[in-house]
Amino acid sequence: MNESSKFTRRDLIAGVATALLPPVAGAKEAPSVDAALESEELIVTLQVNNHVHRLPLDPRATLLDTLRERLTLFGTKKGCDHGQCGACTVHVGGRRVLSCLMLARQAEGRAITTIEGIAGEDGSLHAVQQAFLDHDALQCGYCTPGLTMAQVEIYLPWALSREAHRPHTTGRHPTECQNSAQGRPS
Repeated sequence: MNESSKFTRRDLIAGVATALLPPVAGAKEAPSVDAALESEELIVTLQVNNHVHRLPLDPRATLLDTLRERLTLFGTKKGCDHGQCGACTVHVGGRRVLSCLMLARQAEGRAITTIEGIAGEDGSLHAVQQAFLDHDALQCGYCTPGLTMAQVEIYLPWALSREAHRPHTTGRHPTECQNSAQGRPS
């Protein structure tokens, strides 16, 4: 073993002690990473339901939080916040996405459609929304906007592609009827 690669216990203890001891009086404290990130705001332009919004956002802001907290579009629900339940489903660029897993800045320059944006200009319900009402498909109703958005993508003629015809068209929505069909307790 040569002298330059020798690492002693004394070196280890000195390194740990230096890291754990409070800073010396008068020495400048390094800014924390969180403080640096909080001060950095991006100007993001989002086109949501055919309206353009320029917003100063934290670079870590999710599309879901931006829609709900900054644009007050509360139809998109915050369920699990991990992409498991699908309650946060919106369309970005004509494709369904889980808005809790997407940063707002990733949607910049692409058309975003929420449950509030699928109704007709005259206020009439989208055909999928009407079908949910006509056939009492609401259950508790919390995930209904996300489930509706997932179905709208499949319903639209321009989205009828091979990928849209998946065996589980409801995506990740664990509905009551799926649970009972698979023998799981509700």
